[in-house]
Amino acid sequence: MKSSNRLPPNFRDILLRPVTRSKVLVVGCDSSGAIGPKRGDIIKVEGRILGKFTVRTALMEVMAVGAKPIIVTCGLGVEPKPTGESIIEGILSEIRKVELDRSSVVVSTEKNFDTIQTGIGVAVIGIADIKKLRIGKAKDGDLIVSLGIPSVGIEVLENEREGLIADLEDLMKLLSFDFVNSVIPVGSRGILHEVNVLAKESNTSFRLNPNLKVDVKKSAGPSTVILAAINRNRLNELKSNFNKPVNKIAYLEKGQNY
Repeated sequence: MKSSNRLPPNFRDILLRPVTRSKVLVVGCDSSGAIGPKRGDIIKVEGRILGKFTVRTALMEVMAVGAKPIIVTCGLGVEPKPTGESIIEGILSEIRKVELDRSSVVVSTEKNFDTIQTGIGVAVIGIADIKKLRIGKAKDGDLIVSLGIPSVGIEVLENEREGLIADLEDLMKLLSFDFVNSVIPVGSRGILHEVNVLAKESNTSFRLNPNLKVDVKKSAGPSTVILAAINRNRLNELKSNFNKPVNKIAYLEKGQNY
């Protein structure tokens, strides 16, 4: 393989596997337990809501590096109907936003035993040009901003209604801007962890904003926050394109501090 087509160092929650000299498969996944409509669930939500947020997380991980999703796998620890059917409904509603349909989804459900608690695992497989992977593209001098506020549990639904969390449409919009050099969704490890990832993969250090207005250590649940490394002179332009919270998190600098 030519050096120009070598895979970049990967510190994200994805798997990269070359399939040709120029193409790479990108795999992302997410899981959930004790969230759903069953009597043993701790957080009570409809199956379609669970399906939507779980597949969204995996989609975001894959799409953030410039890959096009092509396949979705769903392992559901629930009966086919009604719970499984409802979860799949939510998954389909989300993947249609990226031009996938039911023919792109493979599903397995629990058909042997009754379950009292909901469990789900989703994987998304995408494909990308190795040369166009958006990994390690952040630059010294970039400003890292967060879109959305960290939300977990029942907060996710409440803040979604208020327009306070990031979603798939936000990610696609960020990827379309020429002044956005790199993006990464934030999940249960929190904003600070993903700032470290952005810095590490771009071989830079970071300096946190001393006047943070968001909890950088709090779980962001099902990717309710997206970090973007942007040209620091384009912050106002970015803000003008979103009606959601945008906060300055850190500045990338030369050196290493991770």
